[in-house]
Amino acid sequence: METANPSSADVQAGALERNFAAIEIKNLTKTFGNLYALKEVNLSLETGEFLTIFGPNGAGKTTLIRILSTITKATSGEIVIGGIALKKTPEQIRRQIGVIAHQTFLYDDLTAEENLRFYGKLYDVKNLNAKIAEIISEVGLELRRNDRVRTFSRGMQQRLSIARAMIHEPQFLFLDEPYTGLDQHASEMLTGWLKRVRGSQRTVLMVTHDLERGLEMADQVAILNRGKIVFHERRAAIDPKHFRNRYYEQVARESN
Repeated sequence: METANPSSADVQAGALERNFAAIEIKNLTKTFGNLYALKEVNLSLETGEFLTIFGPNGAGKTTLIRILSTITKATSGEIVIGGIALKKTPEQIRRQIGVIAHQTFLYDDLTAEENLRFYGKLYDVKNLNAKIAEIISEVGLELRRNDRVRTFSRGMQQRLSIARAMIHEPQFLFLDEPYTGLDQHASEMLTGWLKRVRGSQRTVLMVTHDLERGLEMADQVAILNRGKIVFHERRAAIDPKHFRNRYYEQVARESN
């Protein structure tokens, strides 16, 4: 598929061959009054796939993540995650997903370890002490584990947010602009972590403005604009040298 403006639901969905849909989104629509934040979005991911969604500000990317994370309810449409219908049993979905977003969901007055302990107990994590030690080391915060989060830099908070999102070893990860506000060291740490996740059979949906990193990670690539999927293709079929000029910048111009 070589168009930034598909005209059918089949093209929107990418007409991609799949064995098992770990995440299935059908005709997802979200309105705020008369405004469409999302309009008949269709996406599907196999187990272990990584989908990167690009798009200009206001395209509906964060709204999509919030709906998948059970924070916001859709107006219409269907979402099935791991064989579970989101609208029927959102509490089951929450136990299987990890979310990294602009909001860290951390408690500033608690230490790094206390935050992880709180979320670990919330998800009934077994061998919690060992798990906290393991994951806090993985994100490079061993020396700050007893410091309160309010003393952390943005990059350190994002590292702890990654640990929080992974404490219960979720099978599905939803990432909303995870590189925003990170320094180079924190960005490199996040990229390394995402590469490890990519090989772990976890299914990932990430929205980002970072074209280079987004393309590097992806098995599938989509562009969301004005609430609609206007481009969707497998990463292997995309020439990264031409992606910006041919698709992304064209969409950005059309959104103005």
